[in-house]
Amino acid sequence: LTWIKSSEPDFRLSSKCCKNGAERVNRMSMKRIRLELARDKEFPTGSSQHGYEFVAPLDASGRINASEWHDRRDECRVLRFWGSAEHEHGRLLRRPGGAWAFHYQEAGDIDVDDEVGYRFNDHIFKTSEYVSIREADEELRTFRVTNVSDVVRQATR
Repeated sequence: LTWIKSSEPDFRLSSKCCKNGAERVNRMSMKRIRLELARDKEFPTGSSQHGYEFVAPLDASGRINASEWHDRRDECRVLRFWGSAEHEHGRLLRRPGGAWAFHYQEAGDIDVDDEVGYRFNDHIFKTSEYVSIREADEELRTFRVTNVSDVVRQATR
């Protein structure tokens, strides 16, 4: 996958499609999902500068496809962007019992807690839907799905 970092508080997979060697990856499955902080006490109007961007396989209804995740979990990455704080890069993982979480640690590093998606198994990831994430500080925050798009990658030559 080609990750593009920009001066904006997010990162993206290349948006090229089918030109200059780029190709769509499983057109109906691998998606890039952007979550932005919904309104809360600290941010009464929400915030586009606080959130997550992650890649996951979605089924036709917009739910995370666990069997495809198992086959393609190395492609399931996450970026946490939080205002002016340094971005955190990690992976989407499935915990024992089936809960989905964002995991930022390197192998062998057990100092940081995972951020768990509240009932991600049941959520439909479509624009304007809302999801909740229990962050490492144990605070449950609500996020709005602001974008769901196909993942593209550069073709190997």
